[in-house]
Amino acid sequence: MTEKVTIGNAELWHGDCREVLPLLPRADLIVTDPPYGIGYAANPIVGKGKKASNHEGKAWDDEVPPAWIFGLMQEKASHLVIWGGNYYDLPQTRGWMSWFKPDAPPSMGNFELAWTSFDRPARQLSVSIGETNPERVGHPTQKPLRLIEWCVGSVPGAQTCIDPFMGSGTTGVACVRLGLKFVGIERERKYFDIACERIENEQRQCRLAV
Repeated sequence: MTEKVTIGNAELWHGDCREVLPLLPRADLIVTDPPYGIGYAANPIVGKGKKASNHEGKAWDDEVPPAWIFGLMQEKASHLVIWGGNYYDLPQTRGWMSWFKPDAPPSMGNFELAWTSFDRPARQLSVSIGETNPERVGHPTQKPLRLIEWCVGSVPGAQTCIDPFMGSGTTGVACVRLGLKFVGIERERKYFDIACERIENEQRQCRLAV
């Protein structure tokens, strides 16, 4: 069952983006991190017997979203940032964004890519994994807040942002900090509840700081 929760300037949907996204008005920006379809979470062994991670053994990463979702995202926002875009069949772009991980262990890639709709040279941000540890709330692919703030802030003048794969709500927290209206969609109740709590806490902190 689809549920909508409004927290300040954030509209949070507990439901499937395939059902909710078609209902939403067009936004200035989409920043999102969909499943990559590489079965990473459910497969603890990668390569020569190396342990990949401590991700939960669930099937959340077994399949990529359907192609029409990516087409719909391009209709629903003027600008897009899609992490893991190298795993999807998306139009050519020169505006790639990259997260460089200077302290990545040998079992982990030292950078990740985001496809964007930006007509500009590629950009990279260095954020250590160690820096993000205090932010972690249990989502297996949680991105650093500073990285997502960089993405949200990449479109000057943007006022609205959608994340169809909200996870634990990092994009929403970044939007609160940067003053954008946020719409997030998440189908896993556990992560939806975490996102609601994080966004509400960030709004409370912003009010106290004024």
